[in-house]
Amino acid sequence: MNALRNKVQLIGNVGNTPEILTFDSGKKMAKFSIATNETYKNNKGEKVTDTQWHNVVAWGKIAELIENYVPKGKEIGLEGRLTSRSYDDKDGVKKYITEVICNEVLLLGK
Repeated sequence: MNALRNKVQLIGNVGNTPEILTFDSGKKMAKFSIATNETYKNNKGEKVTDTQWHNVVAWGKIAELIENYVPKGKEIGLEGRLTSRSYDDKDGVKKYITEVICNEVLLLGK
């Protein structure tokens, strides 16, 4: 059951061109967001789509795969774990962010 403690699986569309960073060591990091959609009918019977945005970070070989094969709009499936962190913005205001650290990606769609 330990493998289920912090596990996220998402299928969605990439919302922006992935940002690729290459460090002095040669290791790569990809940062991007994906949108997941849930469709349901409200109490009036109208179809409603709820879109959630998720920040994703990938390292190493997965970052290289994303760099080469994942453009904006591409449908992907991914698996990873949630992490939260904070930072101070340019005005000194503390900001909090939750990200998915991707450890597996599946290219979907066309």
